[in-house]
Amino acid sequence: MPESSARAAAAVAGRTAPLPRARPGSGSVPRWPVGSGLDALPSTADGAGVWAALGAAGGVARAYREGSVRAGVDPGGLGEVLGALDARFSIPATLSASVQLATALPILATGTGPAVEGLLERAFAGRATVALAATDATAGTDLTGLRTRARIDADGVEVTGEKQWIANATTAEAFLVLARHREGRHFTHFSWILVPADAPGVRVRAAVSALFAGSGAGHVELDGVRLSRGHVVGRVGLGLPVFARHIATERLAGALWGVALCRRVLADTHRWLSGRAHGDDSLWALDSVRQRFAVCLVRARELRALTDGLGEAVAVRHDTVAAATLKAAAGATVTHVLAECAQLWGAAGFATGGMQEIRAQAALFGIGGGATEVVLDLVAEDAEGILADLAPSGPLPGPLPGPPPGALS
Repeated sequence: MPESSARAAAAVAGRTAPLPRARPGSGSVPRWPVGSGLDALPSTADGAGVWAALGAAGGVARAYREGSVRAGVDPGGLGEVLGALDARFSIPATLSASVQLATALPILATGTGPAVEGLLERAFAGRATVALAATDATAGTDLTGLRTRARIDADGVEVTGEKQWIANATTAEAFLVLARHREGRHFTHFSWILVPADAPGVRVRAAVSALFAGSGAGHVELDGVRLSRGHVVGRVGLGLPVFARHIATERLAGALWGVALCRRVLADTHRWLSGRAHGDDSLWALDSVRQRFAVCLVRARELRALTDGLGEAVAVRHDTVAAATLKAAAGATVTHVLAECAQLWGAAGFATGGMQEIRAQAALFGIGGGATEVVLDLVAEDAEGILADLAPSGPLPGPLPGPPPGALS
């Protein structure tokens, strides 16, 4: 058996070795297993190409416990995969993989039947791309206001509506469509429908976005798409509860990726500042520059500490408040670090593919998966619980002894 095939087989069995990491501070690109095909890809590869190579290398399995989607994400493995992709490929390409790893495949795995199982197997191996089509023509965070409708009967399901700003839209074999099957805003009025991209009535348009073209971003129109009942994923009416569980893991993925992105950008910026002449030394010798950079280091370490502390709560218990905390922290941290680094690069940051372009793409961290303002609302709702968690874990000490007589006289 060829080495790449052997590794893929081991991955399915949950025995794949951890993806190698770059040496801290080296700025080097992590090396993928020899023969995996990932190292052979150019850094400009799009999301579909990266996903195909990742699946063929067994890297998809590394993101899950026991190498199984249905066993749930493994924070350590997911972080390694996203970090390795971020070090090698663009933000749009990494986004394409992140959405599938953290959300699309886990939601797909809540279903059963030939249509679901076949696509899950192909996507796991990198032979198919799956798009998560939740965002509607309405505001992205207003899911109970979705206009996309699914008419479900004994013979099948018919889907009509429009989904906007969907990653992997132009490359997907199928779409996981969140649609309402009943009028009203009750959380049980929504279901997931698996819609093949080549089904009659499906029309896909690429989004006009130079920043995210590599993610296959686009808009999907569904005009009376008629499918068999086997294309309803999971139980009717559980669309929003399932989404709530797995948007939590997407927010965890965003925080893990945010740590990797900040580390990469800070390493690149440190090298740039150290090599950029200023007077008799370099820009790195300026106290003002070092102070700004140090604040970024502190912010990045804070985000890393949060992912370490809350990762298991999200991955195992689908803790929505912990996930919202991570999402809010990632949005704020990545925005701060990228803005500071873009400023420190000066005019060189405006080069094509330069720091200003990366900064613009990284604005995604404050919007995708729930805008920062929305997730902060979720955090505030659990203020009492969070404050209780912040209390000392052990009993408070008794009163401190006072000073001996005459000590203050």
